[in-house]
Amino acid sequence: MHHFISFAFTLLAFIGLHVSVQSTGRRSERSIERSFVSTLTVTNGLEGGLWGQREFCPSGTYAAGFSLKVEERRFLDNTALNGIRLYCVSQTKDLLDSNEDTSVQSDVGSWGEWTEVKWCPSGFLTAFQLRVESSHEFKDNTAANNIRFNCSQGSFLQGDGTDWGEWGDWSPFCQGKGMCGIRTRVEEPQGYFGDDTALNDARMFCCD
Repeated sequence: MHHFISFAFTLLAFIGLHVSVQSTGRRSERSIERSFVSTLTVTNGLEGGLWGQREFCPSGTYAAGFSLKVEERRFLDNTALNGIRLYCVSQTKDLLDSNEDTSVQSDVGSWGEWTEVKWCPSGFLTAFQLRVESSHEFKDNTAANNIRFNCSQGSFLQGDGTDWGEWGDWSPFCQGKGMCGIRTRVEEPQGYFGDDTALNDARMFCCD
């Protein structure tokens, strides 16, 4: 029986199936809840899947960089953007010396690899924009594909996602100093004959 179970899991990995959405790791090292002053949303997110838990930067820190979990183009059933990770720093920290281990993420899809971190030259992340492919009944759907952020000192950052779909409207700008938390909506794996989309929508939280 044990050999059969091992073979079954090996087969699942080979064909690209995953048994569950990946939730955020190392929760005990993070501030699970934190007082925030505004929630940023966009209008073009899709409704596949469920919202994960809110995750916050440690008290006194704010998001100044981000990376994405992205699945490269495949012949069949692309999922594109699977996850968003925020990197947190204090107001006085030099970004050149930033510790990339100080990061938070909400739920994450099962496919893809993490991109390199993109940092604001100064300041914190203050607004975002999603690139989303609308749902099509007889087409491979990917939902969210990429993300852009504005920094508090006027810089603009674009993620290394894929290019299906269209950019939606920008979220409102932060009330407070900058982004301090994230929540993502991720669709669970749909099975061998289903159409996987992974990340469908995102919300950001801002703190004083």
